[in-house]
Amino acid sequence: GPLWERPLLEVRLGELHTWISTCSFSPQGLLGAVQRAWSSYCAKYIHVKQGGPAGISMLLAGYSLLSYGWNYQHFKRHRWRKYH
Repeated sequence: GPLWERPLLEVRLGELHTWISTCSFSPQGLLGAVQRAWSSYCAKYIHVKQGGPAGISMLLAGYSLLSYGWNYQHFKRHRWRKYH
């Protein structure tokens, strides 16, 4: 199919720049991309007949990494050091 209809994993490396240039970076386009990503994540890991802990553990791991990134400056200032 056309390049703009292909998912990211089906785009070749040489076509990546062209594929990115066809994306819409308006607030409505970004919101639509987030909604599509969330619905595909839920379809793959959350709404399954025999699901495991993978979906929830991915969310928790992602949240842990994001919160550590947000608080890194705070953690960096309060590290124990031998010399102040």
